[in-house]
Amino acid sequence: MIRFPHFTPRMGLILAHDLIATAVAVVASFYIRFEGAGLAVRWPVLIVMLPVFVLYAGGVYTFFGLLKSKWRFTSLPDFMNIVRAATVLAGTLLAIDYVLVAPNVLGGFFFGKITIALYWFLQTAFLAGSRVAYRYFRYTRTLQHAKTAESMPTLVIGPAADAEVLLRAIESGAVRKIQPVGILSPSRSDRAHAIRGIPVLGDLDDLEQTVTELAGRGIKVTRLVMTPSVLAPETAPESILMRARRLGLVTSRLPALDAGGEALQLAPVAVEDLLLRPSAKIDYGRIEAFIRGMSAVVTGGGGSIGAEICDRLVTFGVTRLLVIENSEPALHAVLETLAAKKSGAKVDGRIADIRDRERIMRLVKEFKPDILFHAAALKHVPILERDWDEGVKTNVFGSVNVADAALAAGARAMVMISTDKAIEPISVLGATKRFAEMYCQALDGDLTRRAAPADGGQSGKPPMRLIAVRFGNVLASNGSVVPKFKAQIEAGGPVTVTHRDMVRYFMTIREACDLVVTAASHALGPSRSDVAVYVLNMGQPVKIVDLAERIIRLSGLEPGRDIEIVFTGIRPGERLHEILFAREEPVSEIGISGVVAARPVAPSLDTMRAWLGELEQALRREERGSIYRVLQEAVPDFRKEAV
Repeated sequence: MIRFPHFTPRMGLILAHDLIATAVAVVASFYIRFEGAGLAVRWPVLIVMLPVFVLYAGGVYTFFGLLKSKWRFTSLPDFMNIVRAATVLAGTLLAIDYVLVAPNVLGGFFFGKITIALYWFLQTAFLAGSRVAYRYFRYTRTLQHAKTAESMPTLVIGPAADAEVLLRAIESGAVRKIQPVGILSPSRSDRAHAIRGIPVLGDLDDLEQTVTELAGRGIKVTRLVMTPSVLAPETAPESILMRARRLGLVTSRLPALDAGGEALQLAPVAVEDLLLRPSAKIDYGRIEAFIRGMSAVVTGGGGSIGAEICDRLVTFGVTRLLVIENSEPALHAVLETLAAKKSGAKVDGRIADIRDRERIMRLVKEFKPDILFHAAALKHVPILERDWDEGVKTNVFGSVNVADAALAAGARAMVMISTDKAIEPISVLGATKRFAEMYCQALDGDLTRRAAPADGGQSGKPPMRLIAVRFGNVLASNGSVVPKFKAQIEAGGPVTVTHRDMVRYFMTIREACDLVVTAASHALGPSRSDVAVYVLNMGQPVKIVDLAERIIRLSGLEPGRDIEIVFTGIRPGERLHEILFAREEPVSEIGISGVVAARPVAPSLDTMRAWLGELEQALRREERGSIYRVLQEAVPDFRKEAV
């Protein structure tokens, strides 16, 4: 069934304008081309032909979409559509003149080539001229609003191509309260030019001089907007930010166009924008195709990772979402944030502890999700070294409860958020997360074997998948070093770092969560991969002391002069260097940027359940030594000595 676009009053006004312009263009071309006698001969025929031609022109304009384009945003593609429509109409007149009204019928051409050429130029000018004039009128109004008292005189830093994106957004009204007064571009070819009327005043090193010169002209610059390319490490963005903040400028960034749903609006510059490596390229089309129409459960949905996963699921079209969280304030906050998105998804939140097996089983079974993301965990290394029993209860038995609940509810998949600390672990956190990985692996393998038909073919419903996704530290998440460093700087220092040589892998929250969903799409793909553990490509590790120095400079201060850095020593359960793969753990590419497959050895499901029984008994007796013995037996790489 063919569906026609709804015809609006605005489209009716555009059509009326274009039809009048067509009639005027035809008549004007005849008046310009012919003298009085020639015009008098043709006028009776023209009066009859003109209404028919005008109606025909309306169909041509509709076909080329001239009625649908908004004049406020008239652009080159709109002009090309006008040219195409005018060319079709001129070609129609040519066909009429040379085929239907040939000289052997009327004794001469009715239009003639010169008249048709005149008509083409006039028709294009009339259609395009009105649109350009209207756009210029709206443009001047926008500029007047931009110069009001509440608008901030702003310098844009970045190459011309990036700066133009912001300038267009200002012209269209998408970005408000910004008055661009100049551009600083790193490209020499941009110097001494103007971009959409805004002059390029220098390069990145001319910030102080430009602000001073503009102040001398009565323009007090109050804001600096950085385009995505200027945030790259090679441009030393922290140096720009430090200088800007010493000048008292408010600093903002323009998001990259491939930011996966992020609106084109200014945002404060955060340390995650200055990540010391390029982010992975995310296939957002793949994520949307996978998520759209699904129902999902997220445990730990009030935490940094869980809340971001909820945000991505809602952004990419999940129909129903259940957020499970044991913190009432955190649950309230994430539900308020999701409600503000007005996505149309049905979002519900429930207070529950994943260690409460009966409640988790009931909530998940009643909801019947397609997929479950398990982000709830205890994650602070030194705390779990002291409260080791709580780590086992949550990270091991809580994860088992969630996995069993997803299976009982008939979910297609469960995705467990794991950590790079699960590889050759030396902490309770790492050992418990690896144990939970192993249970998911064992259950996944058992379901696959039981679902496989005897003849090796495919039959019935595909088995549920249980996968784990490992990654390292997340910038600016709850409990990470970034909020800690910021708080210490605001207090006047010192900034505390455990060891001068401490290094960690870092990702942004959004990048990590997008890749988690991407890994899930691979596990449930048409090929039904047998991969149960995925590892995100973390790039190069970052020295914590370098990160601390960078955050200090972002605050407009100098490390060692304005803010001291103090080394406090390695804490229990920590190691200097994190690793992504165990020594004897095979890895393989899966054809997805930023994600690889790990194939660690996993015991059978019966063996895992026997170990769970021993852990449960040891917990009841509060036998720390027995707990460590079971963990070391299950995870041979666990190098923790029982005490």
